Amino acid sequence: MSVVERVRRTLLRETAHAVIRDAIVRGDLAPGSVVRDADLAEELGLSRSPVRDALARLADEGLIGTKPQSHTRVTPLASREVRDATAVVRAMHELAARTAVPLLRDEDCEAMAAANDRFAAAAGTGDVDEALRADDELHDVLVRVCGNRAVAATIERYTPLIRRLERIRFSDGHRSAELHTRLIAACRARDTDAATEVTTEIWRELEDLAD
Repeated sequence: MSVVERVRRTLLRETAHAVIRDAIVRGDLAPGSVVRDADLAEELGLSRSPVRDALARLADEGLIGTKPQSHTRVTPLASREVRDATAVVRAMHELAARTAVPLLRDEDCEAMAAANDRFAAAAGTGDVDEALRADDELHDVLVRVCGNRAVAATIERYTPLIRRLERIRFSDGHRSAELHTRLIAACRARDTDAATEVTTEIWRELEDLAD
């Protein structure tokens, strides 16, 4: 197989994974629903191979459950799994904050503030998609600045499990915006301890949501 063909297969697999994962997180593929690689491949305009690879990866990430010779289904929402995932993601965001805050530039803090403005506006109009997108952008600033690829990869892997529940239970955007404001203030002051403390508070609330 040529290098170009290997790259193409990798890109198709990544595309299939992202599209199917996002459909599960949004609820377009509901918990418990049966998924078939042939149907998904036809819908996505892909061959079955990258779709099967994507489903295998999603199974490893806890979003898909498979029973050999029987069926492949979207996993149900399980509070224990969401709580476990949130604990891991919280620890990664705490590490990102502790590492990134001393390295922040003023423009990084402004990017966080702009993201929080978008978050508050979206939450106020009930636009959950935009609110969660803005929330990701805000926290991604610290993840990017910290420069730890293992932190970024772990967050990327486990956040979709949390987002499924968060979309269903999304309610108190005002409270989240306030916590973001405190986080941004700590970042502007380059107060590592305060930023880490607020980060812990943000993700502890999501752990409670899982209950």
